[in-house]
Amino acid sequence: MSRVLVVGGGIAGLWTAVKAADAGHAVELVTKAALADGNTRHAQGGIAAALFPDDSVERHFADTIAAGAGLSDPDAVRVLCDEGPERVRDLIRFGVAFDRGDSGLERGLEAAHSRARILHAGGDATGAAIETALVATVRRRAVRIHERTMLVDLLVEHGRVAGARLLAASGDLVDVGADAVVLATGGTGCLYRHTTNPSVATGDGVAAAHRAGAAVADLEFVQFHPTALSTPGTPLISEAVRGEGAVLVDEHGDRFMLEVDPRGELAPRDVVARAVWRRMADQAGRPVLLDATGLGAARLAQRFPGLDAACRQAGYDWSSVPVPITPAAHYAMGGVVTDLDGRTTLPRLFAVGETARTGVHGANRLASNSLLEAAVFADRVARALDAPWPNPATAPATATAPSAAASAPLEADPARASAGDRVDREALQELMWEHVGLERDATGLAAASARLAGWHAPEVRDRRSAEDRNLLDLARLTVAAAIARTGSLGAHFRSDDPASARPTTAGVPAAAHVPEFEEAA
Repeated sequence: MSRVLVVGGGIAGLWTAVKAADAGHAVELVTKAALADGNTRHAQGGIAAALFPDDSVERHFADTIAAGAGLSDPDAVRVLCDEGPERVRDLIRFGVAFDRGDSGLERGLEAAHSRARILHAGGDATGAAIETALVATVRRRAVRIHERTMLVDLLVEHGRVAGARLLAASGDLVDVGADAVVLATGGTGCLYRHTTNPSVATGDGVAAAHRAGAAVADLEFVQFHPTALSTPGTPLISEAVRGEGAVLVDEHGDRFMLEVDPRGELAPRDVVARAVWRRMADQAGRPVLLDATGLGAARLAQRFPGLDAACRQAGYDWSSVPVPITPAAHYAMGGVVTDLDGRTTLPRLFAVGETARTGVHGANRLASNSLLEAAVFADRVARALDAPWPNPATAPATATAPSAAASAPLEADPARASAGDRVDREALQELMWEHVGLERDATGLAAASARLAGWHAPEVRDRRSAEDRNLLDLARLTVAAAIARTGSLGAHFRSDDPASARPTTAGVPAAAHVPEFEEAA
């Protein structure tokens, strides 16, 4: 039996804790907020899997590879698509009540999927349903849970992870030993002024892993969701709304996506988000509009009850008028480099979920693959906890060689650590939004790099200071990676790359250009 420390209370951490406890490990689970307050709870769109007779694992595989813009690891995608259906069945066994109709499980269509394969629960409350079921499941296990406890740093002894330094709910720094540490702390959305992520998404696991010497990669690939409600907090409006038939129009009421891509509103997220960004620029920054009026009030309330309430709370009757939307940082494709069992380059350290860079998502994540990836690879992590750690010379190769800047350590300059101004979170978020957002260029990235170099991280005294240190580390790494990748690829768009002027469908298989729209079964 091993002592396993799992850090994170979303689907990735909860799943790992449950399966590790079932395997006989002594499990401690750490979560920065209350147990049910992770990012998973906010997921609206659903979970993708090839479960229906007119679909196949091969179609799901092809759609994922196409969305990844040539950077996805085929072996990781194969694992995701092959094992995904069984993990969805596990969720049902855990108590997730996916939506059903007269003919069985209901399913929806989302961007860049060639088949309707997205399962939902509670209409637009899939993440909340999964989180609730897994929280109840983990509480029935012999898992020691530490709420309102934050990862500060990893403990490394003799070249391997030996535990973690935690900021306890009491405010004390506590060292906890472990035979294995699993990072499941979510993504880095709080690097940006506009994000669909909750305030806990400050990249704690990625930053701590990097400081401990683990490889990170692909941090330049940040997915911006094209449709967040343009109100304080930028609440997400699920892609499933466009899958049901909603369209994007400019301030004059003109639909514009078909001018950009033949798939229209269901083109990959990076394509739609940049089109929205550019149309907003044409309108002096004013939002574009999501027109869901054709769905009708009854359908909107039944299919999207949470969104219906959010729109009305913001003062919009979206059944009768289009609502203003803006892109917002949504998902990090990069993270801590892992193999197919969640092992990082630092012995006895695992990473899973949005914290990990498994190679599945490549340069652009396919909609509704995030919850699936977390479940599939968390299950594999739990099974690998007792396996011998592979020799680096024989360990599985990572999906792609990360750029030197993406995996290089930050400068360990004692003078710089205390020089300049203490980092200001709001200024950092504004800087990243302006220069490292949907479109980047050398001039803006250089300005961001210089500004970040002039800030120093605070001493860790509380949650806010610990998060600010992580955000500064991650901002520097992300900018360095974006500078190193001079060409556009997927969600990383360099406006100073001459090739960026090519048609958005270049390189996309013809069969993927216009998805087949089918009635949900």
